[in-house]
Amino acid sequence: MTALTGQAPVAPVYDCRVDFADELAVLARADKRIVAVCNDSVGSSNLVKFREEFPTRLINVGIAEQDLVGVSAGLANAGFIPFVSAAAPFLTGRALEQIKADIAYSYRHVVLCGQSPGMAYGELGPTHHSIEDLSWMRAVPGLEIIVPADPSETRAAVRWAAASGRPTYLRVPRFKVPAVVPDGTPFEAGRATCLAAGTDLTLIAVGTMVSRALDAAALLARDGLSARVLNATFVEPLDVESVVAAARETGAIVTAEEGLLSGGLGAAVAKVVAEHHPVPVRMLGVPAFAPTGSASFLLDHFGLSAEGIAGAARDVLGRT
Repeated sequence: MTALTGQAPVAPVYDCRVDFADELAVLARADKRIVAVCNDSVGSSNLVKFREEFPTRLINVGIAEQDLVGVSAGLANAGFIPFVSAAAPFLTGRALEQIKADIAYSYRHVVLCGQSPGMAYGELGPTHHSIEDLSWMRAVPGLEIIVPADPSETRAAVRWAAASGRPTYLRVPRFKVPAVVPDGTPFEAGRATCLAAGTDLTLIAVGTMVSRALDAAALLARDGLSARVLNATFVEPLDVESVVAAARETGAIVTAEEGLLSGGLGAAVAKVVAEHHPVPVRMLGVPAFAPTGSASFLLDHFGLSAEGIAGAARDVLGRT
């Protein structure tokens, strides 16, 4: 408690784009194969300092996303490790065919970095919201999908993607989030992290929703409900073992994601549960195109708040 106000201090929040760019520069200093490729998005991708330090290793193709991905596939074929940075809705929507054919089918080591995903662009509306990307990317075979929850996990994801040798889609949050992943937490493909123990149900979240799931668990604890919180991190490959254990040990699951309900994290979890250990599952996400409003307003509008997640948990347990 603070001495002056008597209120608990507010946890600091961070823009993960800064950590993405800083870690990319660290890796580029050690490995000359690493290049950044963007679509006239140097500023919004926070790559200004990268361009200043590595002027010949940032390729700006202009507003031409199909070329963006095609050029990156060629660079990978020549032995480079391209980090392709663009606003998530345009990278995944406009260049889906190139992602499918040039990156995934050809199995090129390209890291597709979807900047400002979900509803981070707020008032710019559905044309700029990237709520479909997880569904689209999950439909492409052979593509790893990473949704980091905080700055340290963003840095770990950049390091993993650079070393993996695999085609990867990395969501880089614009909406500011607190630090939630403990220092030293291993970062492994297809491995979720349990951030809170619980026995009554499990909350499974990714990205901006992880901190809100932790807050929801705290709200539920006041009602005597014990909620396990899993940070899924990898939507593909999903941590099947942890999901099945959650179903078996806690008996109910609520998923939370900043994306469409059809085809994303919730759909992936529901498939695993249905196949291995059926239990009640409630999926929280975006059901349709969003109205106009700030990112915070839109998240609350769709129940993607601590209170909304806690309410869904009570509902799935019949405790409304």
